[in-house]
Amino acid sequence: MKEVVIQKQWTYKSADGLYSGIAVVPGTIHTDLLANGFIEDPFYRVNEKQQQWIDKKDWEYTTVFNISKEEIEKDNIILDFKGLDTYADVYVNDSLVLEANNMFREWEVNIKKLAILGDNKLKVLLHSPIKKGLELLEKAPYAYPAINDQSENGEMGDKKVSVFTRKAGYHYGWDWGPRLVTSGIWRPVILKAWNEIRITDVFVKQPNITKEEAKLIFDVSVDVDEQFSGTINIINSETQSIYKSIKVDLKSENEKIAVPFSIQKPKLWWSKGLGLPNMYNFTVQLLGNNDNEVSRKEISTGLKSIKLIREKDEVGESFLFEVNGIRTFIKGANYIPNDNFVTRVTESDYKKVIKDAVDANMNMLRVWGGGIYESDTFYKLCDENGLLVWQDFMFACSMYPGDTTFLENVKQEAIDNVVRLRNHPSIALWCGNNEMNAAWSHYSDGGWGWKETYEEKQREEIHNTYLEIFHKILPEVIEKYTDGDDYWPSSPQAGFEPEKHAGYENTSGDMHYWGVWHGKHPFEDFEKYKTRFMSEYGFQSFPDFETVKKYAIPEDFDIESDVMASHQRSGIGNLTIKEYMGWDYKVPSKFEDFLYMSQVLQARGVKMAIEAHRGAMPYCMGTMYWQLNDCWPVASWSSTDYYHKWKALHYTVKKVYESIILIVKQEGKSIVIKGVSDELQDVKGNLRITSVDFNGNEIFTTSKKVTVLKNASTIINEINKNEILGKANSNQVVLKVELLNDEEIVTNNLYYFSKPKDFQLLKPSIKTEIIIKKGKVFLKVSSDKLVKDLYINFKNQKVFLSDNYFDLLPNETTLLELTTDEKLDVDSLELKHLQNLK
Repeated sequence: MKEVVIQKQWTYKSADGLYSGIAVVPGTIHTDLLANGFIEDPFYRVNEKQQQWIDKKDWEYTTVFNISKEEIEKDNIILDFKGLDTYADVYVNDSLVLEANNMFREWEVNIKKLAILGDNKLKVLLHSPIKKGLELLEKAPYAYPAINDQSENGEMGDKKVSVFTRKAGYHYGWDWGPRLVTSGIWRPVILKAWNEIRITDVFVKQPNITKEEAKLIFDVSVDVDEQFSGTINIINSETQSIYKSIKVDLKSENEKIAVPFSIQKPKLWWSKGLGLPNMYNFTVQLLGNNDNEVSRKEISTGLKSIKLIREKDEVGESFLFEVNGIRTFIKGANYIPNDNFVTRVTESDYKKVIKDAVDANMNMLRVWGGGIYESDTFYKLCDENGLLVWQDFMFACSMYPGDTTFLENVKQEAIDNVVRLRNHPSIALWCGNNEMNAAWSHYSDGGWGWKETYEEKQREEIHNTYLEIFHKILPEVIEKYTDGDDYWPSSPQAGFEPEKHAGYENTSGDMHYWGVWHGKHPFEDFEKYKTRFMSEYGFQSFPDFETVKKYAIPEDFDIESDVMASHQRSGIGNLTIKEYMGWDYKVPSKFEDFLYMSQVLQARGVKMAIEAHRGAMPYCMGTMYWQLNDCWPVASWSSTDYYHKWKALHYTVKKVYESIILIVKQEGKSIVIKGVSDELQDVKGNLRITSVDFNGNEIFTTSKKVTVLKNASTIINEINKNEILGKANSNQVVLKVELLNDEEIVTNNLYYFSKPKDFQLLKPSIKTEIIIKKGKVFLKVSSDKLVKDLYINFKNQKVFLSDNYFDLLPNETTLLELTTDEKLDVDSLELKHLQNLK
């Protein structure tokens, strides 16, 4: 089969003829208007507000593509649209061939009867998603809740139309993103020409996987025009050896052939921390009677068994993941699209964001339900790096219409994406939606109480639609099109039954804990509200000053300015950061220092949460904070900003997600030390406990031999608080705990006895030195006094440090590796810490 990507000579114009220019496909109308000079950067200052007219126009994309003599003679000529955003009428040589209405679906049309030799005209008319949504809203019996649809920012008052359109929800705005509702040809358009027969799909079923044997069934789907006899070969792509060869006789239009075989002593795919993510590359080859190849498909997958374990116990029900028989504590984050204009996300961007997750010791990402079913590149990188994926279907924070057309559209969307993604070994769970069950539940049940705003008949209709989608259509698709993959109806949810909601007190299911932030609970409540699996929680921070300067100018440098307010989409946003900051820290008045302090605050809070979750294993078996990344430069819950720059939180996560950590807590008059390990063997070592004052004077030290149990959280020591403090003031002492193996530090942690705002900090004398060792560049840092939350920056340079935002203990030296593609300007080095803020 011959394939040609149609990506050249595209142009666009508005239906009213006012705007036109050269287009990039794949792309969006916003990025085309930007490239052609009709709009300025939507992310700069408040430009977003001036660009709300774009989504209310219809747009036309046209090109001419060539069909060769070889192609025109084929029996089938197909146009494959991998992604159309969203309402699209497609014309070939002025004949309508397709009416698309779902951003998440793939569309194929056979144009054999319309195709001509040479140049062929292709036109895609993109209808305004806003105008289409308004039409559907007017026909609806009532409005549906859509809490994150920022209709007022779109100059639409209270008319929330996002629920009617199968399109990325976050385009309509979210509490961390702009409202920029795109249209475009957002994935490739491919011309395919073939005769007689083609392989359309290969599904690698794995009915039984052990270390001794992997029993596989290859379901090979083909399109066949007429009776065909031949051979199917399953080939090892690396060695070209044949695993299995079978003769086939095919008759019907769409056939599926099951090819069973086994691999002895397979190399299993393991998630990060458990082993190597081994991948197998297969070629499925279809030969004719004369042994000529008529079609082939390349498949890459990993051999594994992943299960969601929900077992009744004395307090409730477990919620944990088992990888190849090993119960695994999940350490991860929630992931959103990397850009509001997803066509700008490059392979390099994907590699960076996955590397950021891997470098921070994560083993799972949740692809959240208000974004997109991600690109093949994203899942391939997760496969190769051993990152498990919790995959939401694209439904979030809304209720949806239940007409037959909408439901059938949802079903086909689910089929398309489940079939596309099911061979990826990284897929660990399919989840129906984000927070819909919680939102619909009564206030008295710990929900948001949406149902209370509707009459009884309306409630019944809306809830029946909910049941139809999330308890019938989606699980039936999973059952039919996967090999027994696990499905979870909604996150959060206490149990599989639709009326169960995961409130903060539940002892089963997963939880989104937003008492901290939305509920104004103190950080200490992270310890109070533990659960079986924490799939959302978090705290906001600003990006650093260098990032802010990319979208703001000096007159905007105030957290209450119009620009800073526009780049903060949480309704309680910037002032909530300031309020929490005042609870724990002295609030800086200088804008740049306030940005820094917000990151330190965020890292402090989320570290407390992660330690609470990991310290509660095996009762709690997973923690995924909100959120890993940003889709534009903004104040948000992210640990890396829009430009992939690590915030303080990401550096902290890297440490607290290590396979072995020490947790220090105060319980009454005792200091309790826990050892937490994800290792599969017990770890023996020496626990060293030392307290010093902020001048570095030793107050207390002791050590003992300990065993940190495998895959568990264990109390390994308890000490009277007064012994540690001696006669020193509690606000002048830091406790360091270290686990050593033959004097090599396995892990360590610090603990303070008061809040940072009460510390009696001293002015430090900090020494820095650049060192080059074996071609690598290091920064050596030391101080005569404690330096709290030291941030090291090379101003106006892109330099990555192996650690940052850390506490530098007095009279200790820290060596940091520096990575940069630029010539290092030593004079640009600047240091920020709690002692030099204004």
